Amino acid sequence: MQVRCYCIRPAGHDDLDGARAVMLDTVYRDFGTGYVPRWHGDIVDPAAAYLTPVRHTLLVALDGVGGEVVGTAALDSRGPAHPPNPRQVAERFPSGGTAQLRRVYVRPEHRRRGLARRLVAELLAFAAADGGYRSVYLHTDPAVEGAEGFWRSLGKVVHDEREDPDGGQRIIHFEVPLPSLTP
Repeated sequence: MQVRCYCIRPAGHDDLDGARAVMLDTVYRDFGTGYVPRWHGDIVDPAAAYLTPVRHTLLVALDGVGGEVVGTAALDSRGPAHPPNPRQVAERFPSGGTAQLRRVYVRPEHRRRGLARRLVAELLAFAAADGGYRSVYLHTDPAVEGAEGFWRSLGKVVHDEREDPDGGQRIIHFEVPLPSLTP
């Protein structure tokens, strides 16, 4: 197996086409939904969603061999909305005080190398440095291979919609510990 090195950094405008390609490939291939405007508007305009707002960020992972974007991870200050998310989840994670992790995607041929974990660690450091976030939230689709186990290794489940009487959206909602800046 070839050893690769990766560079993780905040996305710049030159990275947006590559980041958008990773995100779109993921929603089509892994999620099977394709692009759905009400869920994926940030993918079309990542600059407005993540680069312009001060408390938001988009990270990219670049392959050290070819320099192309092979992974993404984003954070914004919008809590989960109700609907479509359960009311108790939306109330627990209000906008402004919640750092929501989004678009943690790695191209299949670059998975299982610790990239997603490194991307999340950088997002958590960003959230902690902001000083205004009180919690970190994300949701995942357990039908995506490896997603549920990965997030369970980093956070705790606060609501599993598969256990709802109607099955909800069949997604799992997580809280990830916000790191402390003090040792």
